[in-house]
Amino acid sequence: MTNPSSNGESEKENRIRLFKAIWIFVVIASLVFILLLLQVFQVDPYVKATLDLQGSMVKGEKLFRINCVGCHGISAQGLLGPDLHDVNDHLSKKEKINQVRQGKTPPMPSFQMEPQQMADLLIYLKSLD
Repeated sequence: MTNPSSNGESEKENRIRLFKAIWIFVVIASLVFILLLLQVFQVDPYVKATLDLQGSMVKGEKLFRINCVGCHGISAQGLLGPDLHDVNDHLSKKEKINQVRQGKTPPMPSFQMEPQQMADLLIYLKSLD
């Protein structure tokens, strides 16, 4: 026959272990969530500088013709690279900046340009709507 007090003690210990495990899980999940939020809201200084500037459509079109037409076509209709007429519907300004800077989708190369030039290019891309 089993001792009732030892069974009760085991159940109590199991509940304590379960509570500790749940508590640890909640703490770790909360920390991961906070870190993910910080990553999402962290603003790259280059992106911030670019977004703070007013772009020039004329200069942006010139930059596009020099750097982008080989893959995206003279009117951004797409060749090797995609048609850019609906890019504003699919990507935020920050995502467009990072796409251009990092060449995120091969075979697109990365382009390093001054924030003002990027602001100019963003205005031109916006005009494709």
